[in-house]
Amino acid sequence: MKSGCYTALATPFEGDGVDYQGLEQLVDFQISNGITGILAVGTTGESPTLSWEEHNRVVETVVGKCKGKSISIAGAGSNNTREALEAAEHASRAGADAVLLVDPYYNGPSSLEIRREYVAPIARAVAGTEVIPYVIPGRTGAQLLPEDLALLNEAFENVNTVKEATGNLDNMRRTRACCGDSFTILSGDDGLTYEMMSDPGIGAAGVISVLSNVAPAAVTRMATALKAGDLDTAQALNTALNPLFGLVTVITKEETAYGEVTCRARNPLALKALMAILGMPAGGCRQPLGKVSAKGLDVVLTAARQTYQDNPEILQPVADFFKVDLGQRLEDTANWEGLAYAEY
Repeated sequence: MKSGCYTALATPFEGDGVDYQGLEQLVDFQISNGITGILAVGTTGESPTLSWEEHNRVVETVVGKCKGKSISIAGAGSNNTREALEAAEHASRAGADAVLLVDPYYNGPSSLEIRREYVAPIARAVAGTEVIPYVIPGRTGAQLLPEDLALLNEAFENVNTVKEATGNLDNMRRTRACCGDSFTILSGDDGLTYEMMSDPGIGAAGVISVLSNVAPAAVTRMATALKAGDLDTAQALNTALNPLFGLVTVITKEETAYGEVTCRARNPLALKALMAILGMPAGGCRQPLGKVSAKGLDVVLTAARQTYQDNPEILQPVADFFKVDLGQRLEDTANWEGLAYAEY
């Protein structure tokens, strides 16, 4: 894959359905801000809760809007190889440049099985489309290991990129050692992108980003600066973006009648709350995801206000494209009414 920033696009909802007009607006916003590519129906796009009809239409919409303007990637992963194969074949027919295959979750195949019974048959079936394994054991309970990734890269011309979200720098260095210099490692963790791209033992080429949903130009500039070796510019952007990076997972301590509990608002919960606050088409999340807690919403607002105060250029493209007053959006309580649970 080409180096740069790829946005793991959130899927906007309206009522019980997908907001396809809003989806087109989000794609146009990304393209107008120089994004390298767009990933449709990944985890950030709430793929587990989309019907297959919705899934396929979202892919077709994003691929069509990206054609000739941006690289398109379609999420196709599953814990059922037959389903993943059908999704990958549909994406390939629709004209997607690549498909993303998250490691099979819950049923937990070994790395050997992931290679032989999942990635390999799909890579063989869609030989003209790039296949990107997505390694995120914290969510899936399974992991394609660097050694098996290297075997796939050796066997299939269309397996030459990985989305790396293990959080384990040693695993990333092992991937580079096994797969060689020409293999593309993309960060799957916004907060680790700077380290992954500046570490010569990893040599990541870019990021598949969550926060570029709201800051595509800034995240792209950071990735471009890192690829060019301009660490001063990249570090400044990384620092400016840091408050937003903390929104991928928001962890709060909540009081209940039975004592304190830890609440983890996982992606895309906080992201979609932020998008709604900023006036972007987002809608809520689909069940079983719901809302952030009141404390979680405070975390979102604090990060957004800090970014707007200290580095207003980060969010300015949102104001310009969606014609909103960010100062008003971040201070008027009407803009976040109903985004959080009233009580735990």
